[in-house]
Amino acid sequence: MLTIVSRGLMAAAFLALPLTAPAAAAQHAAPMPLAEAVDLLPSAVESRDGYQRTSFKHWVDADRDGCSTRAEVLIAESRTEPTIEAGCKVTAGEWYSYYDGVTLTAPSGLDIDHMVPLAEAWDSGARDWTAARREAYANDLGADRSLIAVTARSNRSKSDQDPADWTPPLADARCTYTTDWVVTKLRWQLAVDDREREALAGLAAGCGQETVDYEPAE
Repeated sequence: MLTIVSRGLMAAAFLALPLTAPAAAAQHAAPMPLAEAVDLLPSAVESRDGYQRTSFKHWVDADRDGCSTRAEVLIAESRTEPTIEAGCKVTAGEWYSYYDGVTLTAPSGLDIDHMVPLAEAWDSGARDWTAARREAYANDLGADRSLIAVTARSNRSKSDQDPADWTPPLADARCTYTTDWVVTKLRWQLAVDDREREALAGLAAGCGQETVDYEPAE
């Protein structure tokens, strides 16, 4: 079962922001099969009008511990004790990029991927959010799969595409990826369009063992 847990104090700092939560996300969702979770996603026509990446302030140091969001993810996801130099610069560790099954020891080869890309989030409803809520989304450490360290190559291949146009090159990763995508959209009450829903439903049909458990963003 995919269960989302807090990465620590940084998440609490963001949840303290005066954000406006969608009414549909007011209660914690019980675990459910992935296919049922897909059915819960709201539908809407997507629009990228007015999108700028700078609309989402990201890689901030919300808890003022000297570590940016990128550094926090690298530290949390390293499979070995990471090497951290002055200024919270992560210089070594061991990271597994589940999109393509690659293990890296140098953070320079890693991107921190927004599971649902910023542009896709904008298309799916974030264009109507406050700046504070977009910042919280872009730095969401309250759910382990909102942000993930993956190879730069796989992240840039994905770009801003949704599962109708891109899935991980490693076939064994696709059920996890589909679950993580659905969890993130439900957590933030982001909509899907018809092509995306059809793709997610098709993927979920082959992932019968996957279940979804998520904590709605506040």
